[in-house]
Amino acid sequence: MSESSRLPVTATLAVRNFRRYLLGQLTSNIGTWMQRAAQDLLVLHITGNSGSAVGVVTALQFLPQTLFGLTGGILADRYPKRRILLLTQTAMGVQSLLLGLLTVTGAVNLLSVYVLAFALGTATAVDSPARNAYISDLVDRERVATAVSLNSAQFNVARTVGPALAGLTVAAFGTGPVFLVNAASYLAVLYGLVAIRTDNPGGHGRPRPGRTRLRDAFRHIASTSELLLPISLIAFVGTFGLNFQVTISLVAITDFHTGAAAFGYLSAAYALGSLIGAVYGASHGKPPTLRRLISTTIVFGALEAALGLMPDCGSFMALLIPTGFAAVIVTTTANALTQLHADPHLRGRVMSVYFLVLLGGTPVGAPLVGLVSDTLGARSTLVLGGVVSAFSTLVLSVLIKGRTQRLTRGAGAAAVTNPPFASAQPTGGRQPDL
Repeated sequence: MSESSRLPVTATLAVRNFRRYLLGQLTSNIGTWMQRAAQDLLVLHITGNSGSAVGVVTALQFLPQTLFGLTGGILADRYPKRRILLLTQTAMGVQSLLLGLLTVTGAVNLLSVYVLAFALGTATAVDSPARNAYISDLVDRERVATAVSLNSAQFNVARTVGPALAGLTVAAFGTGPVFLVNAASYLAVLYGLVAIRTDNPGGHGRPRPGRTRLRDAFRHIASTSELLLPISLIAFVGTFGLNFQVTISLVAITDFHTGAAAFGYLSAAYALGSLIGAVYGASHGKPPTLRRLISTTIVFGALEAALGLMPDCGSFMALLIPTGFAAVIVTTTANALTQLHADPHLRGRVMSVYFLVLLGGTPVGAPLVGLVSDTLGARSTLVLGGVVSAFSTLVLSVLIKGRTQRLTRGAGAAAVTNPPFASAQPTGGRQPDL
């Protein structure tokens, strides 16, 4: 792939397999975001507006990512990814169907919501590495970066449209039908997966015979700076910088003393910026590079820190748009770099590590956000998150660049000391294995 150009969006959408996959994902993700919004409303209704119960449900959905996410990566490299996705997407659809039937029949209770939330999280933990690594099997290398950005765009469209549709549906019919609609949306994904031809342009996604070890992925990441920097950087940004679901609500309520409507507008502003960033990432003509990742992450950190200094709700909302834009550019660039530079036979495991550090930092970052907010104020959480994101980017880029240079010099010195085939004609002993 040329460093100066990249195939346009239309060329990537022209790939039949990817187009069907993308449309199925968009349909299903709209249903998923509808269910997330309706599930919170259902829990509040069951418990009499218990915020802690909503928090438990959210934790139960994220906990399996920490527990089983790496296992999902191993499975993605050991078995055909499409087969895994057919199983996991079916399991998710069944979960939604059960929740919908329990709700419309009046048999739902808090325990059943907890159990089904954990089941959904478990299926998602196995699904995520295979689903993201599968993108590289559907398109050739020149289209991977654009495909990743288009996948991010459909996710952000769903995140914007889904909750709005959920609100209208709940108001008209209640929460139960929302879950049934989500269950039906999985049929689009399943159809797309069944309709995909097996002769993938990527052609590298077939499992390799032999043991599928997680440590091979860690060694590969540690020895490849194009993997080590994005994954290390995302670990810090994901833990300290990408906590906007918590920080926006804290700032809206505790600093600006606004209500639910203002919180909705602020969330929509961030989502709008994210959507614009995803569309821009898919349509602009330059391939992802480490330099771009470093520069955009520093810009993101500066914007987040500036958010914490905004004096009123209006200026805060206006700055949320470029902040959402920068956040998506950072994550899509890191994702694309990881997919492009991962060994095809290790891609599932490498992507599972990527998503573990991206999402697994939430249990650490969220309590820190609360602690800083209680101690220094809600807007200080944004300043701290932005500073940590920018500073860690600078430090990591210097450390990893220095490490790479030392390894390169060491390899060069070893080649001079022991030139290739220097012992091709030994005077005695065992012949070399060439």
